[in-house]
Amino acid sequence: MTLGGAINSGLAAAMAADDRVMVVGEDVGVLGGVFRVTDGRTDTARACRDGTDCTLITYGASVAPAMAAAQAAEEDGYVELPSPVAGVVETLHAAEGDIVDVGTVIVSIRVGGPAAARSGPPATVAEGSGATTVTSAGAAAEGAPAAAPEPAVSEPAEPEPAEPGPKVQTLVGTGPSAPVERTRHLRPRSELPAHPSRNAGAARDQVPLVADTRVPIRGVRRTTAQAMTQSAFTAPHVTEWLAVDVTATTELVASLRADPRWAGIRINPMLFVAKALVTALERFPDANSRWDERAGEIVRFGSVNLGIAVASARGLVVPNIKGADSMGLRDLADAVDRLVATARDGVLRPADMSGGTATVTNIGALGVDAGTPILNPGEAVILAFGAIRPTPWVVDGRVEVRRVAQLALSFDHRLVDGELGSAVLTEVARVLRDPVGALIDR
Repeated sequence: MTLGGAINSGLAAAMAADDRVMVVGEDVGVLGGVFRVTDGRTDTARACRDGTDCTLITYGASVAPAMAAAQAAEEDGYVELPSPVAGVVETLHAAEGDIVDVGTVIVSIRVGGPAAARSGPPATVAEGSGATTVTSAGAAAEGAPAAAPEPAVSEPAEPEPAEPGPKVQTLVGTGPSAPVERTRHLRPRSELPAHPSRNAGAARDQVPLVADTRVPIRGVRRTTAQAMTQSAFTAPHVTEWLAVDVTATTELVASLRADPRWAGIRINPMLFVAKALVTALERFPDANSRWDERAGEIVRFGSVNLGIAVASARGLVVPNIKGADSMGLRDLADAVDRLVATARDGVLRPADMSGGTATVTNIGALGVDAGTPILNPGEAVILAFGAIRPTPWVVDGRVEVRRVAQLALSFDHRLVDGELGSAVLTEVARVLRDPVGALIDR
């Protein structure tokens, strides 16, 4: 016989000879304890609070008041459930592994056993705020009123004298969190100071609340929501990021604004971002395409119809410039200015909103560095241009303060793989780093 087997046999003999012998433990009912020395020696029950569980004392065990009769496993640790009375476990009302509701009777204790010191009916488990609450099941079942909270005595040397009637003990731990120490540091809840958050909550309850408002979903808002949902759950999105030194672009913008030949033309960095995306799509036309699921075909567009995301009073709209790839910088500037003004005035035509092939959005105008833009349905790429900020940058081995912006390119991975997407993004960055050289090369 092994050492574990000898201990198991000894437990069996002791439990058979004296009903005061019991086996209590967190794992004895499931694993048989360490080295399975308690295997077969338990007939435990388990109760759960909100999906958690606890291991109870065994059938036939003797219990005394405030003895830890069970250990409940909760979200933040284990909580002991003390016995409210002294006696012998007579009935276990839940089997091992059962899930029961708060307030369910889990064990019946017969008063008058070897360890009995006072009488009481079966026990239930109830939920308290930050404490373990053990109530008398008999009082709850017969509607008898509960007595006032009764404090636990620190390590009583002798059992307390019997008192008539059922008792309710509501105890709150104030000492160490270890279960073995908790029973030595318990006080009645009535002795604890009022929690400040509860007083604050009562004060907040007196503040009048503003009623909720419901806004009908219609017009541009509904159309945009439908388009974005369709795109997000149809096209597999991939987003790549790149920080680019746009100092040369900002200098060119300042130069053109001061040039009388460009008077009356709206010049800004966004114009050059739009031009850079058009240039990249001309160089890599496979990214200027559409996935036609119904026909089972990929449609490569013959021209670049560049969409410009505009935040209007009616919501987000994305009108597009037809044939942007055929325009010079001045014509493109006029087209962008005219389209943005029309969108903000709310007088866009249906033709302005249809037929786009790629989109650019200036989230930097909102003070945002970058984001993950969602594709306009039927398009393969969308470019987000972030805020331009002074940034330490390495130039020819020296650190200088340069004007840097973040680019984020989202693309439909059915049409654009990582290599093609990276090629488009780096081409946009090349134009913005050296706009004069890029435009001369064309």
